[in-house]
Amino acid sequence: MPKSNPLGRFVWHELMTTDTRAAQRFYRAVVGWGTTAWGKDAAYRVWTMSDGPRGGLMALPDAAKAESSPPNWLSYVGTPDVDSTVRQAVALGARVLTEPIDIPTVGRFAVVADPQGALFATIAPKGWEPGANGDARLGDFSWHDLATSDAEAAFRFYSALFGWERIEALHLAPGQVYQIFGRAGEAFGGIYDQGAGLTARPQWLGYALVANVERAAAAVLARGGQVVRGPMEVPGGDRIAQCVDPQGAAFAVHTAPRPVPAKRATAVRRSKGKKTATKAKAVKKTKAVKKKRVVRR
Repeated sequence: MPKSNPLGRFVWHELMTTDTRAAQRFYRAVVGWGTTAWGKDAAYRVWTMSDGPRGGLMALPDAAKAESSPPNWLSYVGTPDVDSTVRQAVALGARVLTEPIDIPTVGRFAVVADPQGALFATIAPKGWEPGANGDARLGDFSWHDLATSDAEAAFRFYSALFGWERIEALHLAPGQVYQIFGRAGEAFGGIYDQGAGLTARPQWLGYALVANVERAAAAVLARGGQVVRGPMEVPGGDRIAQCVDPQGAAFAVHTAPRPVPAKRATAVRRSKGKKTATKAKAVKKTKAVKKKRVVRR
């Protein structure tokens, strides 16, 4: 087991699609991922960046095709005990699509549909340490939206299952609330109602961190994908674009506000320190002058 508790953290993301070669070319252009064959199964590809893996890629299973399931991204949420998590999920109204199964050197996982129908996987990692959601690197999926038919019921389900907490509720429009969730004060994503009249099934949407959203969105269009929303700025200063790849899998990209470089931050702190010290001296000098005047009087 990993040293840290993986409970409730998004630890892996997997694209199941009808054309893996086309997907490799598309996401390389949009996000910058490379790919490499997984040692245990050459048919399974791993999305990579220069500093390590980012997720997986595989052909859409025949069983999924038979059920007319479209290409999709599947998010894996960590747990210390998959079997216990699955039993609890079923008791809370979920449906199991893939029963718990072991993958050597990877861990034990299962695929579940939550009570509203959104798919996710849960995994107990073995032999590898999941990265923290708050330490996102380029190419990481570092934010997750759940568009669902009953946001309040969905939050209660995941809160009971993974210990998610309410971080902040954003009121985007009259009657529409975007509930930011996470654990221990660290935000993982948001849950919201799809709204009346929408026929799309409830689903998770992962946001990949890119260097520039505008360039990524342009690459999506140039490579035959769709940009369904954005590029736009959202509360907090991030810029996002919600997209669909050429095979029909939904995903999103975002760019975080540019942090202040360490040297500049140090200079700013020193500058503020000097101004504060100068101001303090001036105040002290003024008080001394006033005191002298009072004494003379």
